[in-house]
Amino acid sequence: LQKNKFESLRKVSFMTSRMKSLRYLDMSNNLLRHDGADERCQWAESLTELDLSSNQLADTVFECLPVNVKKLGLQNNQISNVPREMVELESLEELNLASNRLADLPGCSGFTSLQFLNVEMNSILTPSADFFQSCPRVRELQAGQNPFKCSCELQAFIRLERRSGGKLFGWPAAYVCEYPEGLRGTELKDFHLSLLACNTTLLLVTALLLTLVLVAAVAFLCIYLDVPWYVRMTWQWTQTKRRAWHSPHGHQGAALQFHAFVSYSERDSLWVKNELIPNLEKGEGCVQLCQHERNFIPGKSIVENIINCIEKSYKSIFVLSPNFVQSEWCHYELYFAHHKLFSENSNSLILILLEPIPPYLIPARYHKLKALMAKRTYLEWPKERSKRALFWANLRAAISINLPKADE
Repeated sequence: LQKNKFESLRKVSFMTSRMKSLRYLDMSNNLLRHDGADERCQWAESLTELDLSSNQLADTVFECLPVNVKKLGLQNNQISNVPREMVELESLEELNLASNRLADLPGCSGFTSLQFLNVEMNSILTPSADFFQSCPRVRELQAGQNPFKCSCELQAFIRLERRSGGKLFGWPAAYVCEYPEGLRGTELKDFHLSLLACNTTLLLVTALLLTLVLVAAVAFLCIYLDVPWYVRMTWQWTQTKRRAWHSPHGHQGAALQFHAFVSYSERDSLWVKNELIPNLEKGEGCVQLCQHERNFIPGKSIVENIINCIEKSYKSIFVLSPNFVQSEWCHYELYFAHHKLFSENSNSLILILLEPIPPYLIPARYHKLKALMAKRTYLEWPKERSKRALFWANLRAAISINLPKADE
């Protein structure tokens, strides 16, 4: 009865109810609908093969089917879902749902004897991976030519094909990625994603571990390179500059008042007091030295005093020795003097090597000192008395400058 104008599926069922020998009925290419009314359909009990393809049937068709049917054709209709609650078709062995609107593979709760299923050319993006578990008797599944979305969810279905032992009809040519755009045309067998990309928990754990490793590495480098110390010193320098800028007389403090600021370890203070100061501040062309013991201003912080003295001095003399590299305050003074050297593009540092410093004694934070000793010429304090006159002459020449007079 194909290619006619039958409209009501329920009326067709009643039409066959007294056909006791009817086994096969072809109602394809009609205008059949079923509105899902409460009135039940009544088919011939002998009917085992029914073709309802190319009609206008929707999900409600499953409420009006012959209970003894073994082969059912419902392709090219408007079916979007196989309802869970329906009349059980315990004898159904072959079901054709091609060219409908299915979004997933149907379950077999109502088709306990199903062996062949065709869901080609539907709207299935990511088929359920547990299909063969819910349908243990299915021997062949035709699910090709669907717009598959190649994503993590599809990985399980691809693994299902490997475990099914050839139950997917048309594999692999009929199973092609449609989405995303970059993978369009790729066969499912060639689509692979890493376990990390598809396992959110594993991805989060990995990202957390990498973050912890990165934080630990940055913290180690900060400690090794003494970054917190430099940040603290930069902050102190900035604060001092800010206070000087807002001070009403701050601009006057920038004038040069000393020939040189002397930085040294307290353990080398005897040499500074007995040798350096007497030889530079006495005699012809005396030098005015800035020494922390007599020139630091009471009431100001040590860091602020250091910065002010360095800025008021034409040069900065550093008395280097193993004691120097072990002094925290010497490091502060060297840091600010080095900052002035680069900020003003001046040649203001004078290094005096009082005692040889083995490289292994210089801490990691003194990388600036290492660089200065490698690139800049320094004066070595001679042990022989005959050579000291030349030492003082060279030192005076290095810091010779005419300071502004007091009245100026």
